Amino acid sequence: MKNKLVNKKERLNMKAIWNDQIIAESDETINVEGNAYFPPGSVHKDFLKPSDTHTVCHWKGTASYYDVVVDGQVNKDAAWYYPDPSEKASAIKNYIAFWRGVQVEE
Repeated sequence: MKNKLVNKKERLNMKAIWNDQIIAESDETINVEGNAYFPPGSVHKDFLKPSDTHTVCHWKGTASYYDVVVDGQVNKDAAWYYPDPSEKASAIKNYIAFWRGVQVEE
């Protein structure tokens, strides 16, 4: 049975912006619980630094985090992804979502 919380790819051109810098841009994001998850190839990884932070979601699995770094300013744990999600969340494997002041907009 499919999980209704994972919506398929949206055809909106979404951007993730922090400190006036576009961190990610895609027209194939996946919306989960109000968060836009960006395909890994649409994210400018040079602005991401791996974090040691991990959290557990009861239905998606264990999330890993990135710090977002722009012009020497660090936004701690501002991006997250699921490297090994549960079956219900398999559509967002390695897709990256943002929070903590990162603007996600059309």
